[in-house]
Amino acid sequence: MDPECSQLLPALCAALADPRQPVADDTCLEKLLDWFKTVTEAGSSLLLLEGSPCLVELLCQVPRAPGLSPGVLAFSLRLAGLLAAQEDCFQYLQQGQLLPGLFGEAGPLGGAAWTAPTVRSGWIQGLRAMAQHPSALRFLDDFGALDTVFSLQGDSSLFVASAAGQLLAHVLALCMGGPAGAQPGLQARDWPACAQRIVGHIEEALCSAAAPRVTQALHVLSTTFGRCHGPWGQVLWERLSPPVARLLEKDPVLAAHALVDLLLSVARSPALSSDSGLWETLAQTLGHLSPTQAGPLALGVLKLQDCPQALRTQAFDVLLQPLACVLKAAAEAPGPPGLPAAPAEDSAVVDVLLSSRSACVGLLCQTLAHLELLLPTPQRPSPWPQAALLGAAVTVLQFCRGSAVPASGVGSRLCVTLAGCVRVQRAALDFLGALSQDTGPRELLPRVFAVLLDYLASPDSSPTVLRKAFQATLRWLLSSPQPPGSCDLDPHTQRFLGELLPVLQKRLCSPCWEVRDSGLEFLAQVTRSWAGQAGFRDALLASEVPELAEQLLQDPESYVRASAVTAVGLLSGRGLHAARGSPERPGGPQKSLLLDLLHVLSTDSEGFPRRAAMQVFTEWLRDGHAEVAADPERFVARVLQAASQDLDWEVRAQGLELARVFLAQMLGQPGPDCPYAVAPPAAPAPGRLAQALRALCRVRLFEFAFRALFDCDRAVAQKSCDLLLFLRDRAAPCDGPQGMGGGPDAASAEATLQRWRAGEQGQPLGPLEPEAAVAVLRALDLEGLRGALAESSDHVERSPQSLLQDMLATVGVLGDHEADCY
Repeated sequence: MDPECSQLLPALCAALADPRQPVADDTCLEKLLDWFKTVTEAGSSLLLLEGSPCLVELLCQVPRAPGLSPGVLAFSLRLAGLLAAQEDCFQYLQQGQLLPGLFGEAGPLGGAAWTAPTVRSGWIQGLRAMAQHPSALRFLDDFGALDTVFSLQGDSSLFVASAAGQLLAHVLALCMGGPAGAQPGLQARDWPACAQRIVGHIEEALCSAAAPRVTQALHVLSTTFGRCHGPWGQVLWERLSPPVARLLEKDPVLAAHALVDLLLSVARSPALSSDSGLWETLAQTLGHLSPTQAGPLALGVLKLQDCPQALRTQAFDVLLQPLACVLKAAAEAPGPPGLPAAPAEDSAVVDVLLSSRSACVGLLCQTLAHLELLLPTPQRPSPWPQAALLGAAVTVLQFCRGSAVPASGVGSRLCVTLAGCVRVQRAALDFLGALSQDTGPRELLPRVFAVLLDYLASPDSSPTVLRKAFQATLRWLLSSPQPPGSCDLDPHTQRFLGELLPVLQKRLCSPCWEVRDSGLEFLAQVTRSWAGQAGFRDALLASEVPELAEQLLQDPESYVRASAVTAVGLLSGRGLHAARGSPERPGGPQKSLLLDLLHVLSTDSEGFPRRAAMQVFTEWLRDGHAEVAADPERFVARVLQAASQDLDWEVRAQGLELARVFLAQMLGQPGPDCPYAVAPPAAPAPGRLAQALRALCRVRLFEFAFRALFDCDRAVAQKSCDLLLFLRDRAAPCDGPQGMGGGPDAASAEATLQRWRAGEQGQPLGPLEPEAAVAVLRALDLEGLRGALAESSDHVERSPQSLLQDMLATVGVLGDHEADCY
């Protein structure tokens, strides 16, 4: 501990033990506890106590101080547990009977402070920190702490109840670790005393008829098996598997969700992967649980590494049965092969589907989500019934739209139950989009496109459903097959595209801004991927979509304007923009999109469109857009001038990215942090460097970067520092014309930068010559500035000394000049 902190600590401990003193807030106490944790991890807790007797005095006074705040009492309990985690310090505290006074009946257990959840939580956390060695485990048993922990499992505070369960699991896992080299025993006498007490409590709870008690016991076991993978875990499972299996004899099964968590936690333990009894229990559980309860267990079983094939097949059938029922309800003929035989109409799955709207929706959404999660995993069953699942997803969507033809009474009920259900529509569209990874039989593609088009065109589709439909459509379009030997689109895809663009036109004119925004995002994404496809280009240019997208640059909603900027920028960059003649003179010269986007950057009142415009300009400069290539210096100068005056830090940061691209082009090298640069590029030739520096001065890039160097937003300043370091390193080997010595211009620029650093940003830098710019670059301590920017804003105030000073200032022990408040 620092000498300065040692001097401050006695006064702070005295203040904390005095109920009359105003107490620091919980955040300061938490920071103080973190500091003590750092100190004890780095050295001996016993030496800390011997060097700071005020801590012992604090722990002695806390139990006897009436009216002490719950926060300070909880802090003291946690501090005592933290110190007692080292066995020699535990023995030291025990000699003075400090620990029974804090954690026994003489402590807060019997007082009014126990009614505060903060105190109960601090008591548990203190024991949790302490329980790291055999002496602490004996303390828990000898002083009756375990009985209190058992009762706190049912505490009215969820935080306290959860902490109690976590403490029991920690103690049990610590006991189950056993001595080094010890072999597990099957007799009760071989178990540590703490483990016997906890296991007995769990056995009793598992036999209870009260679901909360069963849930608590199962949670403790789940956490324990998640931490204990040795042979003692196998002994524990052999002891407790019979009462766990007896839970399946009850109807309904108590605490089904907690039971699923436990069985999966046990199955993931390497020591139990060869236990045939465990796999039998899992199979029985899949058969006893309701379809909704069995779904998470089936998914977990399918993700296990060493699962028997028969159990995997059973679990996959459990996942597929709800969709098999839906398929059977909508078709007289058998559905595509791959799904399990649909159960009879009085089966459990059908009962859930028909019991209520909420139960039906919950089961279908859960099934679709589980299958979507399983789809990209290496444990995905093989063969994967792609055709059947595509048919099922399409059928579910048709039921929701009312376009499915019911084949039975179940189908008729599903038509009513699922009609217009947004939740199922979203889940089914997500799953349908995920299925695009494996397209399956090509004859199913028209059916997929048909249902997507139906949702995109329907006036009943909600904005959220339309967004999901656009996303699923994009995934299917980008994964659609191409004819052999051709770079054009598949006939099914080309036909669908011809039907899709009129629908997209309609959606771009929607009165709902979310719909317009989704349509523009879809247009931008598909353009980015398909701009080189002749079929797509022809269909898009023949439609009114590009023109409508440009009109949305004037949309009243800022999100839509931002999406329009992105989409129009992409279309223009790929040569897909609309003809831009003025309405008064259709045959006259075309209007400039560049001017429109500059107008957005300079005048839009919202940040999102301006950010989008900067990103478009950067991409145009990088790709050599026609309007930029005509006069790149004028383009960069105008954009940087607008960005320098913007109040949005992201716009200024993107301006620095544009400057980086321009700089790299002028030097003919990759820019800083270029992911494709395999080695640091060599310095440019002197002639090219001098020419580049003159260009940078003409576009006033130096003024923009120097001003950003002292930006109030750290991210902007860091980006500017990296840019200027890159430029200085390239310019350093070359003295340039006349030695680049600087002169009066450099001195004036340095003086201006000093005023900018002091916060006086009003004075412009003025025009700079290359010699002066390089001289200023060399004069700046960019490395030091980068190091300062890398430090957090509170790196000084975060020190332990500062924390102690602030807490003492709160209680008036220090004068105002001594506190370092933040």
